[in-house]
Amino acid sequence: MSKIVIETNEILRERIKQAVVAAQNKGDLCEGALPEFTVEVPADRNNGDLATNAAMASARVFRMPPRAIAQKIIENIDLSGTYLERPQAAGPGFINFFFNDAFYAAVLRDVADKAEKYGRSDYGRGKRINVEFVSANPTGPMHMGNARGGALGDCLAAVLDMAGYDVEREFYINDAGNQIEKFALSLDVRYCSLYLPADDERCVLPEDSYHGEDILQRAKEFSEVHGDKYINCSVEDRRNALVAFALPRNIDGMKQMMSRYNIEYDTWFNESALHGEDGEIKEVIDILTQKGLTYEKDGALWYKNAEVQTSLLKKQGKDEEYIKSLELKDDVLIRANGNTTYFAADIAYHRNKLKVRGFDKAIDIWGADHHGHVARLKGALSAIGLCEDDLDIVLMQLVRLIKDGEPVRMSKRTGKARSLNDLLDDIPTDSVRFLFNMQSAGSQMDFDLDLAVEQSSKNPVYYVQYAYARICSIFRRAKELGMEFSEVTPEQLERLNSSEERELIHHIAALTDEVIKSAEAYDPARITRYVVGLATLFHKFYNAHRVFAQEQGLTEARLYLCECVRITIGNVLRAFKISAPERM
Repeated sequence: MSKIVIETNEILRERIKQAVVAAQNKGDLCEGALPEFTVEVPADRNNGDLATNAAMASARVFRMPPRAIAQKIIENIDLSGTYLERPQAAGPGFINFFFNDAFYAAVLRDVADKAEKYGRSDYGRGKRINVEFVSANPTGPMHMGNARGGALGDCLAAVLDMAGYDVEREFYINDAGNQIEKFALSLDVRYCSLYLPADDERCVLPEDSYHGEDILQRAKEFSEVHGDKYINCSVEDRRNALVAFALPRNIDGMKQMMSRYNIEYDTWFNESALHGEDGEIKEVIDILTQKGLTYEKDGALWYKNAEVQTSLLKKQGKDEEYIKSLELKDDVLIRANGNTTYFAADIAYHRNKLKVRGFDKAIDIWGADHHGHVARLKGALSAIGLCEDDLDIVLMQLVRLIKDGEPVRMSKRTGKARSLNDLLDDIPTDSVRFLFNMQSAGSQMDFDLDLAVEQSSKNPVYYVQYAYARICSIFRRAKELGMEFSEVTPEQLERLNSSEERELIHHIAALTDEVIKSAEAYDPARITRYVVGLATLFHKFYNAHRVFAQEQGLTEARLYLCECVRITIGNVLRAFKISAPERM
């Protein structure tokens, strides 16, 4: 809801209370306190612009049928000085209200006055939120999950910012642990293969290592700099040198890739910063040990995950049978070889966000295949004294690429998986970001490669951008005609009373509320769909009415309406880092 709708909602609540008192003073209603009631926007606009359940909520207090109470409220309510008219009793006792002409004019003035700030609010009251997304291993190209996660995470951060939160975008670089060891092994084999016979054991690439062409390319680049200098070194020295050479290049490539995707992070956080004798991983392990939540087994240090989660589930009222069905298991924190696990690092990393850096909320975008990790990480945070509710995980379903109506086959094992870089080579960034945000994270999605490049109304991003460009062309025409509309009066704007104009203004007025709901649900797709709906209503208005009407006053009002649509579309596109072209 726009500020005007919110204020009208609050005023209506007071007028309803006053109407009840007036009815009681007349003896139309018996004495008694009006219970809590709602004032909301009905799902069906035919049922009014605002509706209240006050009559149904008070039936027991006033000892009358709700419909009769509704009629008494209607007879006694004073709507003077508000943007409301025509109260109607409906159904079992709802009271519906409709906006008057002045409301529509006020909405448009509000949009024009706020301009680039329209749609923003202070709902979040400046609470600090860390949004971590993509966080791909720096061991190879970014894939389709990273592509969807990037668009989702960046646009979620934009929505939270619009809703009044203090947001920071973060990329977690997994530059330590098993993935890096596998990276080192893969580079080592590829490097040795450049100089040694194929049947040499050092040239055999294990099945579970990285087989991509990118690994071979890094090995060749290393060879161009160092030649065969490291062939006869120890395995440890050779692999350390290869990782020291390749890893920074991969990380720099990820930064360039994200920038190409119109994503700029506030923080690139290195997992390696958590390691070390005095690092935060050790701090976390010490805390868990002091709390009696670790034990040694087979030379490794284990975390009592099953015990912690069982306790939390019992507090939530879960029964023994349900808990047993989960088959909870403990987790290793330090392996027998002395290396800490990814899970230990993950606990320390999230403690760093919430305790060390003091974010009010941490939001992570994860692939749906990590769903089993959510409860145990939240449980571990609770175990070390943090509030598990301060971490929220958005689980993102898989993406399937579609070409010519058929799925595009991809293979990770052969190293030929379609990368984000490949996608951006073929598809405009605007289309990729927009289309990946057309569905909520929890929905599996098909990404239609043909639709993404199609320049027609079938392509949602083209459809929205075309609406923006069409409005810009209208203003170029107005300028040619020497027309000005800066002093449009409320009376002129009240003439925008056709169903197409009123529907369009209603939709414009909903942006702020849609942003808040999107922020609450961690669902930026609501805003993408909102702006597609706005473009649809604008095209409908444009096809039904001549902007340049015969009467100048009406023309100026319609130009003012077009400007408000342009502002609203532009604000959404800019927030989502999608271009708003003035010509198409």
